[in-house]
Amino acid sequence: MNSFSLDRRDAAGVPTPRTVSRRAPVADDRAMLRAASELTRDLTAPRPAIYWSDLIASSVIGYAAFAAAVTLGASGWGIAAWVVSVLALYRAASFIHEVSHIKHAALPGFRLGWNVLIGIPLLAPSFTYEGVHNLHHAKTRYGTIDDPEYLPLANMKPWSLPLFLAVAALAPIGFLVRYAVLTPLSLIVPSLRPVVEARYSALCINPDFRRRPAEGAARRLWWQLEIATSIWSIALLGAVATGVVPLWAFGVYLATISAIMIVNQVRTLVAHLWENEGEEMSLTAQYLDSVNVPPPALLPFLWAPVGLRYHALHHLLPGLPYHALGEAHRRISAAIEPHSVYHKASYKGLPGLVARLARGTMTAR
Repeated sequence: MNSFSLDRRDAAGVPTPRTVSRRAPVADDRAMLRAASELTRDLTAPRPAIYWSDLIASSVIGYAAFAAAVTLGASGWGIAAWVVSVLALYRAASFIHEVSHIKHAALPGFRLGWNVLIGIPLLAPSFTYEGVHNLHHAKTRYGTIDDPEYLPLANMKPWSLPLFLAVAALAPIGFLVRYAVLTPLSLIVPSLRPVVEARYSALCINPDFRRRPAEGAARRLWWQLEIATSIWSIALLGAVATGVVPLWAFGVYLATISAIMIVNQVRTLVAHLWENEGEEMSLTAQYLDSVNVPPPALLPFLWAPVGLRYHALHHLLPGLPYHALGEAHRRISAAIEPHSVYHKASYKGLPGLVARLARGTMTAR
């Protein structure tokens, strides 16, 4: 799951092309790839009971804590309840990543359930990620200008990192404008619709990415979810304007979405090393440019939930359900040689990864 980022364009508004780096290419480690595949063949089936119980529990805890935060106000207990709400709803929201990967026949109704519980209420319906995230996993797109979820952040200027986070903080305002204003306006002004679809309908970090129109069943689902989110947004703003929803509750709502997006943006900062500058990469190179933060680290359970702490492994085996990634990592780590490149994608925690990224920006040309 990603959000917004920096617009890398020149003064004339033309996208700035990425320069191709001169780093030596990394060949695929076929022994590692084969071992990873063979050791995890029995882990590919999603378990509905785990998916549903996790999503429902996270949602119930998140909304109950949100209600407590609104009721208790700016007290110590109110702030504590708000933090619990942010973390629980962030976990529930992170299932958008699973929705973009799972075979829906294996989890009937889960996409609809997620959108009703989380996607529509938090203004991030699944169509903004489905059909986008899969491009990030395309071998010939990863790390290139055509990857919607990649920027060479390690080679950008130091000010790019705080700006990267600041833009995420404004996400709820952007979401409300997108659905309460642009959706109905694009129906009235048909010439606006292609712009809305191409530029404002994807959760991505590459500002040069332009989304292609969906077709068939995907387009019907897009319209259903977009209209539902638009109705929710307009109704919410109307309720605030008429005093049905108090300004305090609305402020907590906006702050909650903003905090979720900031936490996710911090996670995004350390999901990859962000050192590629446009060239195509082997699968092994993509794996090494990605990050695992496995146990014994405990905090990643909060800031990289729903399997996101195994992000490098996910790039290696994108078909594995989130609940299988821990077992897959244990099997591969135990079976593969100590000198294998598999172990080189594992890191201790968030501080060291952020420091590495910051050092990269300090030496960027």
